[in-house]
Amino acid sequence: QLQLVESGGGVVQAGGSLRLSCAASGRTFSRYAMGWFRQAPGKEREFVAVTSRSNIPTYYRDSVKGRFTISRDNAKGTVYLQMNSLKFEDTAVYYCAASPRTDGCSDYGCYNIWGQGTQVTVSS
Repeated sequence: QLQLVESGGGVVQAGGSLRLSCAASGRTFSRYAMGWFRQAPGKEREFVAVTSRSNIPTYYRDSVKGRFTISRDNAKGTVYLQMNSLKFEDTAVYYCAASPRTDGCSDYGCYNIWGQGTQVTVSS
């Protein structure tokens, strides 16, 4: 069973950048599409980005397009989320998740393995 551990969260000023990492244990990482979700206080968990098994294609929610970049390194078993031009509304706990589907899926139900989350706080 794949296990996921996120890191890289923190406090940053609006306009700043952070890079989140999600390290996977297990030898089957390359068989999963990998996604990032986030959940702000009092709100539902929402899709942020997904990359397929081979890094192409990738998909993003509209509000992060052009600012966030998802990528993966199958040799290292790691998926990244580079976040630039951060806004106050990006504040949330960010989760990485693994999906056995071959396509990029933005639906929460596509993912059956989740990390514990990492907090991102953007100060205005």
